[in-house]
Amino acid sequence: MAQSFTGKKRIRKSFGRIPEAVQMPNLIEVQRSSYEQFLQREVRPGVRKDEGIEAVFKSVFPIKDFNERAVLEYVSYEFEEPKYDVEECIQRDMTFAAPLKVKLRLIVFETEEETGARSVKDIKEQDVYMGDIPLMTDKGTFIVNGTERVIVSQMHRSPGVFFDHDKGKTHASGKLLFAARVIPYRGSWLDFEFDAKDVVYVRIDRRRKLPATTFLYALGMDGEEILTTFYDVVPFEKRTAAGAEGWATPYKPERWRGVKPEFALIDADSGEEVAAAGTKITARQAKKLADNGLKTLLLAPEALTGRYLARDAVNFETGEIYAEAGDELDVTSIEALAAQGFSTIDVLDIDHVTVGAYMRNTLRVDKNAVREDALFDIYRVMRPGEPPTVEAAEAMFKSLFFDAERYDLSAVGRVKMNMRLELDASDEMRVLRKEDVLAVLKLLVGLRDGRGEIDDIDNLGNRRVRSVGELLENQYRVGLLRMERAIKERMSSVDIDTVMPHDLINAKPAAASVREFFGSSQLSQFMDQTNPLSEITHKRRLSALGPGGLTRERAGFEVRDVHPTHYGRICPIETPEGPNIGLINSLATHARVNKYGFIESPYRRVADGKPLEEVVYMSAMEESKHVIAQSNIKVLNGEIVDDLVPGRINGEPTLLQKEQVDLMDVSPRQVVSVAAALIPFLENDDANRALMGSNMQRQAVPLVQSDAPLVGTGMEAVVARDSGAVVIAKRTGVVEQIDGTRIVVRATEETDAARSGVDIYRLSKFQRSNQSTCINQRPLVKVGDKISAGDIIADGPSTELGELALGRNALVAFMPWNGYNFEDSILISERIVRDDVFTSIHIEEFEVMARDTKLGPEEITRDIPNVGEEALRNLDEAGIVAIGAEVQPGDILVGKVTPKGESPMTPEEKLLRAIFGEKASDVRDTSLRLPPGVAGTIVDVRVFNRHGVDKDERALAIERAEIDRLGKDRDDEFAILNRNISGRLRELLIGNVALSGPKGLSRGQITAEGLAEVQPGLWWQIALEDEKAMGELESLRRLFDENRKRLDRRFEDKVDKLQRGDELPPGVMKMVKVFVAVKRKLQPGDKMAGRHGNKGVISRILPIEDMPFLADGTHVDVVLNPLGVPSRMNVGQIFETHLGWACAGLGKQITTLLEDWQAGGQKQALIDRLTEIYGPDEELPETEEELVELARNLGKGVPIATPVFDGARIGDIEDHLRMAGLDPSGQSILYDGQTGEQFKRPVTVGYIYMLKLHHLVDDKIHARSIGPYSLVTQQPLGGKAQFGGQRFGEMEVWALEAYGAAYTLQEMLTVKSDDVAGRTKVYESIVRGDDTFEAGIPESFNVLVKEMRSLGLNVELENS
Repeated sequence: MAQSFTGKKRIRKSFGRIPEAVQMPNLIEVQRSSYEQFLQREVRPGVRKDEGIEAVFKSVFPIKDFNERAVLEYVSYEFEEPKYDVEECIQRDMTFAAPLKVKLRLIVFETEEETGARSVKDIKEQDVYMGDIPLMTDKGTFIVNGTERVIVSQMHRSPGVFFDHDKGKTHASGKLLFAARVIPYRGSWLDFEFDAKDVVYVRIDRRRKLPATTFLYALGMDGEEILTTFYDVVPFEKRTAAGAEGWATPYKPERWRGVKPEFALIDADSGEEVAAAGTKITARQAKKLADNGLKTLLLAPEALTGRYLARDAVNFETGEIYAEAGDELDVTSIEALAAQGFSTIDVLDIDHVTVGAYMRNTLRVDKNAVREDALFDIYRVMRPGEPPTVEAAEAMFKSLFFDAERYDLSAVGRVKMNMRLELDASDEMRVLRKEDVLAVLKLLVGLRDGRGEIDDIDNLGNRRVRSVGELLENQYRVGLLRMERAIKERMSSVDIDTVMPHDLINAKPAAASVREFFGSSQLSQFMDQTNPLSEITHKRRLSALGPGGLTRERAGFEVRDVHPTHYGRICPIETPEGPNIGLINSLATHARVNKYGFIESPYRRVADGKPLEEVVYMSAMEESKHVIAQSNIKVLNGEIVDDLVPGRINGEPTLLQKEQVDLMDVSPRQVVSVAAALIPFLENDDANRALMGSNMQRQAVPLVQSDAPLVGTGMEAVVARDSGAVVIAKRTGVVEQIDGTRIVVRATEETDAARSGVDIYRLSKFQRSNQSTCINQRPLVKVGDKISAGDIIADGPSTELGELALGRNALVAFMPWNGYNFEDSILISERIVRDDVFTSIHIEEFEVMARDTKLGPEEITRDIPNVGEEALRNLDEAGIVAIGAEVQPGDILVGKVTPKGESPMTPEEKLLRAIFGEKASDVRDTSLRLPPGVAGTIVDVRVFNRHGVDKDERALAIERAEIDRLGKDRDDEFAILNRNISGRLRELLIGNVALSGPKGLSRGQITAEGLAEVQPGLWWQIALEDEKAMGELESLRRLFDENRKRLDRRFEDKVDKLQRGDELPPGVMKMVKVFVAVKRKLQPGDKMAGRHGNKGVISRILPIEDMPFLADGTHVDVVLNPLGVPSRMNVGQIFETHLGWACAGLGKQITTLLEDWQAGGQKQALIDRLTEIYGPDEELPETEEELVELARNLGKGVPIATPVFDGARIGDIEDHLRMAGLDPSGQSILYDGQTGEQFKRPVTVGYIYMLKLHHLVDDKIHARSIGPYSLVTQQPLGGKAQFGGQRFGEMEVWALEAYGAAYTLQEMLTVKSDDVAGRTKVYESIVRGDDTFEAGIPESFNVLVKEMRSLGLNVELENS
C-alpha cells in the first residue's frame, strides 16, 4: 500500500493479524449526512426528495383561508450565500447561517353567483424570506452566537406497535396482564390492555380506559361481526343416528387432541361409538380416527351447554330475537331454539384452553351496542365536561387516528407495524386502518392464549436514532404550524386581491423556533473541544435523554444495560460514570445509521464456509435471521479452516459448524467506540477501568509538545484525520510558500476553469477552544514538497505527524517510593517540569463593553481616575493592553470609566471645583482587570465598534493589519496564477506564427528569445495566424481576467466587512476582547492518567538526582504504585510498559546504526535492521534523505500498533524485548537515587503513555479574605466563581463544640461571617495593630426574628 506523505516519515508497525475487510468510515458522517439530507442544498429545486425542509413545507402548505377564496401554495426553496464565513462568525459572536428564500404562489378564486362554479381569478408568485437556517461547518458543528455547538443524536423508542406484559406486578396473584401499544411518530397513543378478569380495555393517550369493543363499535363494526372476526364458527346440526338423537358437528382432530370427553363420541354417519366417555384421546388416536374416515361426530345435547352463540337467533318474519350473538347456551335455551325450528346452531370455537372467551366477555361488559353511543363514550373520555354531538364526536374520532394532519406513523412506524403484524400496507399509508387495529387485537389475544412472544423494548430493532436533520425538521414544523394560524387569519382579514405572498407571511415564528432549538434545546450542546478525540466523541454521542426521551430519574436498570443487539452498533464500554450511565452512549467504530434511523453494523458474506469480499450493513432486526461468525476465525486460501467456529445466533454466543455460517464480522474493533479503540491491550483490562480510560482520554489537555504513543492501536491517524484538527490537502500539488500562519500550494492536477490553481491553507495560531485549551497548527511540509490529495500538511492540537497525540511517552517504574505514591499518588521527576514535558497553554478570554448609560456613555480610555502610571504601563493610548504584555492578577487589561450620578459636594470639593474648574469626580473606574489566579501573556486583542462610532487608533491598527494580510493572500494567489497562465501562454505562443503584436516583437514564427524581449503582460496583444491557437489564447485571456476579477471581488468584499462596523448587542457602543495565554507547568495537585483507567494525582516533584536510575544512569520520569494494578485488574498497562520498553530499545539501536552510517559505515546494516523489525513486506523509503528522516523519527522509539482484540501476544512482546537486547521478563535492576544502592528486587520499568487531564490544581485552588456577601443573610457567597468563602457548616460547629473552643466558635459565627458591624470593627482594629474585638449580633439572627414576626410571633431582644 502506498504510504501518505506523513506515513513515510514514521512507519507504525502493526501486530494485527486480521485484515480489515472494510475501510473505516468517516467518523463524523452521522452528523454530516443527516444535515445534508435535511437541507438538500446542493440539489436543484425540481428534483429534491420529499424529506427534510422540503417535506415540512409540503406537509404545511397549501394553506387555504377560512372561506376558501384563496390558496397559498409552496413552490420551492433555495439558500442564499451566508453573510459571514465561519471564522468571521466566531470572531464577531454571530451565527453561521444562510438566509432561506421560499417561492410561494398565491391563487385567488372567484365564484359565479348563479352557478356557484369556481374559477381562478389571479395567480401571484413571489420569493419570501423565511429566516436564517444555521449551516453545518465541515467539522460537523454549528456556530451559534460565536460558539461552536454540537447537536447530539437522540435514541428513542421507534414508532410502531409493541406488545408487553406487567411482569405480574399489578395483580396480587402474579397473573401476567398483557398490553399492546401503538406509538405513532406524532399523534395520540393507542393502548389495548387486559385486566385481571381477562377483559380487554382500550386507552387513548393514557386516559380513562374503555372496553376495547367500544373502539371497534366506533370503527363501524357490530357485535356479531366482532365475534366472527376473532373466533372461528363451528356449526352444530340436529340429527338422529342409530336411534340416538343429538347434534352433529364436523370432526377436526386438532380439537380433540389430549381431551377427555365427558360423553361418548359417536360417528354421526354410522352411529358407532368411536371414543368412550372419560377416556383421554391422544394425538395419535385423534389422527387415526380421521384417517379411518371419521367426518362428522354426533354429540349429546349437553355437549352444547356452556358454548356461545356465533350469530343472533332471529325470526325473520316477526323480527323477534330469541338469542343474541355471544349468549351462553344452556339446556333450556337449546331446547327453546330447537322448538323454534332452528335445526342448525352456529357456535363460537372457544374451548377456554387454546382459545379464551376474552373478546366475548368484553362485549358482555360493554354497555354500548351502537356506533353512536361508542363515539359519545370516546368523546367524553377525551373532552370531559363538553356535551357531545354526533358530528363533533365523529370528527374528533376521525382526527385522532385517521387524519394525516394530526396522526403520522411515519415510514418507520409503518414498516415496523407491517413486520410485527405481518401486513402489507404501503410505506405511504401513514395513518391507522381498521385492519391494523384488528390485527393488533388478534395478536394481543393470541399472546394471552399463549401464542407468540412479547417485544423486547431494549432491543435496538425497537429503538431508533434521531439525528440533527430530523430533530431540526420537527422543530421547524412546529414553527411553520404556528405561522400557518397567523397566515389563515391574515388571509381572511385583508383584501386578498391586492396582497402579495410576502404581505401574508411573518417569518418570525419559524426563525424563532430554529433559534430556540440551537440555543436552548437539551440536545444542542456546547462542544467539548478539550482535544480532537473529545470533539469526535461528542459528535458520535447517542443520548436517550432530551425532549421526547427518557429522564434520568425514571430510567430503570434495563434501559441502561448492555443488550446483545448493541454488538457492533453501540459501544459497551464508553458511557459516563454517574447518573447518566447507560443513557448516554457512543456509536461503535464501523456503525452507521440507515434511512429509517436504525443503527447498522457491517458484515462480510460467507457462502459454503468461504468468506466473500461482499460487505453488507444490517440493522438489529435483519441480523436476527442470520448466523454470524466472529472476525478472528482462521481463514486460509479464502476458506474457513476449523470445522467448529465461535459465533452467535440471535445474539447468543455459541459454536457453529462452518457450513451454517452466512455472515462474519468485518473487524474485531467494530464492537467498541473510537475512544475505546484507542486503548492498546483493551482485551486485558477490566471493563470498569476501560470505561474510565476511554472517558479520561477525552479530558487530556493538548500539550505544548505532543508525542504520538509508542504503543498505539492504529486508530490514531484515523481520528486525527476525521477530527478536523489537522490540515488535509484538497488537491495534489507542490508547496510554493510557507510560514507559521499559512501554506500556499500550487495545484498540479488539471483544474477546471472555474477553480483557481492555487490552494491557500490558513493555519489557526493560538486560538481559544471552548474549554480554553489552545488550538495551534504547525506546518509539516517544506517549500518544494510534492503532496497528494488527502495528505496531512499541518499538525493541530494533540497531533504529531498526522497521528493523535494526547499525551507523552514517559519512562515509568512500578515501585513504592517513601510513601509518595500511596493511594494512586504519582511521583514525578523534576526533569519533566524543567523540559516542559507536560506543559500546556490555556487561553482565557476576557471582554468588556462600553455601553450608553442614562448618565452618559461609558468610555474606553487610558485616563482613569486615581490610578497611578505604574498600573497603566501596559496600556496604549486608547486604553487597551498591548499584545505581548506579561500580566498578573489585578492588572488593568482595558481602561474604562463610567459616568456616576451627581452626588452632593463637600465644601472642600466645591473649593477645588472653583479653583481648577474641572469635573474630576463625575466618573468612576470600571476597568477590566485580570481576575485572581490568572497570569500570562496577551496574545490577541479584538476591538468591535458599533456602526457610525468613530474607531480609535487601536481598532484602526488592527484593521490595517488584517487588510494587509488579505492583500498578501490575494497578491500571492494572483502571482502563482499569473505564473501558471504565463507558462501555458508561453507554450501556446512558441512555434506559432504572429500576425501582429506589441512593440519589440518581430512578425513570423515566435521563438523563446523573441518572447523574452517582450514583457509577459503584453503577450496578450499578440495575434496568431492559426485560428485554433488564437481561440485557445482568447479562452486563456478570459480565464485570466475572470480569476483576477474574482480575487479582487473577494478582497473588496472582505475589506468592506472589516470597515463596515459590527453588529453589537443593544446599547453597546464598543466591545473589546482580550485573550491571555497562560502557561501551565505540571505541579503537585494536577491529575494525570494512563489509557487504562490508571489515574492519580501528583504528590511530589523530586529532584532528578533523587529519582531511581537504571544501570546506564538513566533516571526514571515517573514512579507509580504497583498496588494499583492487581485489584483494579487493568493489566493492559503492564503489557504497554513492556512493549513501550522494547520500542524504545529498538529506537536506540536504530539511532546507533544511523550514526555509524553517517560516520562512514554501511547503509545496509540500517536497512537490514529496519527490515527485521518491520518484516519483508513493508515498503521502506527509496531516497537516502527520506531514509535518514525515517531513522531520525524512529530514534525515540519504534511506534507500534496493537489493535484492540487483535494485538500483540505475550510471545510477541518477549520477542521484541529480545530483539532490543533487553531482558524478556521486562524487569530491570534499579538503583536508589538517594543512596546509590541497588534495590533488592528487579523492577518493571518501561514506557507508558501518560496524559495530563483537564483537572488542574490552578483552576481549583482558591482563597478569600473579604469579598462579596449575600444580600439577605450577609454571609459570604460560596464557590470560586463568586469569589466566595468556605462554608463552616453544622458538622464543623459540632467539632468546635466538642473541643469546647468557644471563642473560636463565636468568631466563626459572627465577625468572620455575618456580624456586619463587628466585621468592620475587626478590620479597623487589625489595621491599627490592636487584636481585641467584640462580637455583635449575627445578621442571620435578625433574619430569623423577621421571619418569626411574619408568622405573627413578636420576638424582641430585651437588654436587662
